[in-house]
Amino acid sequence: MPAVGTSKERNRLLSIRNIHKSFGINQVLKGINMELGEGEVLSLIGGNGAGKSTLMKIIMGIYQPDEGEISINGQEIHLTRPSVALAHGIYMVPQEPMLFPNMTVEENIIIGFEEKPAELHKRLLEQMKEVGWHMDLNRKASSLSIAEQQLVEILRGLLRQAKILILDEPTSALTFDEAESLFTCVNDLRSKGIGIIYITHRLTEVFEISTSVAIMRDGVITLSGQVSEFTKEALVKGLLPADSDKEKAGREESAHTIDYSSEPVLELRDFSGFGFNHISLKLYPGEILGVAGVVGAGRTELATTIFGRDKVLGGSVILDGKDITGFSTRKVMEAGLNYVPEDRHLHGLFKIADVAVNTTSALLSEKIMGKFLLNRKKEKEVTQKYIDDFRIKVTGQSQLTGSLSGGNQQKIVIGRSLSTSPRVVILDEPTRGIDAGARGDVYAIIHQLRKQGVSVLLISSDMEEIVELSDRVVSVFQGRINGEFQKDEINQDTLMAAAFDVKTRNEVGA
Repeated sequence: MPAVGTSKERNRLLSIRNIHKSFGINQVLKGINMELGEGEVLSLIGGNGAGKSTLMKIIMGIYQPDEGEISINGQEIHLTRPSVALAHGIYMVPQEPMLFPNMTVEENIIIGFEEKPAELHKRLLEQMKEVGWHMDLNRKASSLSIAEQQLVEILRGLLRQAKILILDEPTSALTFDEAESLFTCVNDLRSKGIGIIYITHRLTEVFEISTSVAIMRDGVITLSGQVSEFTKEALVKGLLPADSDKEKAGREESAHTIDYSSEPVLELRDFSGFGFNHISLKLYPGEILGVAGVVGAGRTELATTIFGRDKVLGGSVILDGKDITGFSTRKVMEAGLNYVPEDRHLHGLFKIADVAVNTTSALLSEKIMGKFLLNRKKEKEVTQKYIDDFRIKVTGQSQLTGSLSGGNQQKIVIGRSLSTSPRVVILDEPTRGIDAGARGDVYAIIHQLRKQGVSVLLISSDMEEIVELSDRVVSVFQGRINGEFQKDEINQDTLMAAAFDVKTRNEVGA
């Protein structure tokens, strides 16, 4: 296959030829060819395990290829370490924030520069003004939300004025307005001749921001060309695995009928906590209730307070007719409610522990533990069940969880929550940062939960996801519910307007 990109030789910033990389007997990259030209935005999409991360680490000098060559501005360069890549104008903005928690925002951004702090401060303010982002530079990084941490990482890259910029899922935790500001910034960078490799799982972004696109699968680029040559449907077909009918079947189950005359399995009555106020809602057996809103609306705070992690300031939580307000997390789980957190790396995984430990850690009770010793047989049975049911790709139960792809890690987090046989599961951004194939698997899991009578409170910033999965939706704005939508009312336009508390034309006329 020809190299990705159509740039003429004199405009070519990056050229990748026949790159191979193996780890032991596992062949990860099998002859990658790629080009990136001045002012080009190349969207790179593909499933977890396709080799995208390995390729990016080779470009950044973190890994060394077994075979092949990389040229920058027409000159072959041996990227032996990250400092060499940085010196040649390559910068990668990682998907998962990598900040020093006890340092300020500004200290995190300017670390590693040789310029005087006053000059850097001036340039940073100018850069923030240019992209339209407002942030207190004196805040500690530990106090930032995921979205704010992502902005800091992006500003790090922009301040370095790289000629080759790698953006790894940059909008995964951004609000609509923040994402639009990023797109404006990307277009400005393009006009300055900067080449951008844009890794994303959001296909709508491919058509909005990219000039070219490439699909990676199983260590090779299987489809590439100018964005104008493709439709969204063509890219979806190229991305999904052969058994993608499972996702389609999941969508067809959306006609599932909810008995709203029954008693709710979960009810919030005038519930208040840090970040939200006076929330009242009901969740019915087998229902998927979507919670829409932008980052910072108070949805995650609502979930963690229900789950017993944060202090209740008012109101009550009723689960199966029992008041569980203010219960500890352990007591909430015992009562029949579990939670899959937004940040699986910070709150969801023991990355240096194996798959079995992560899958069964919520069951450290009489189900798994004896009086003194761990019941290894039961642990293996439970772990294997979720490996099989969720199609988790592992070499074995003893594989370290941190070595798995993002999608497989997310399946383990969900499996652990379900291992307690809950009546209600709160899913907070369940597909953040995972690929289309794994996303389809997670959707199928959610539909299967509903079929089994489990009720799901689905928190997501992805409006497409809310529309596709939800039986009913409530929207949250500035810590309060400002709208409720039945199945026939659920669409992206309506939910987006509600998320920003914008009245539609029909509502204004009424």
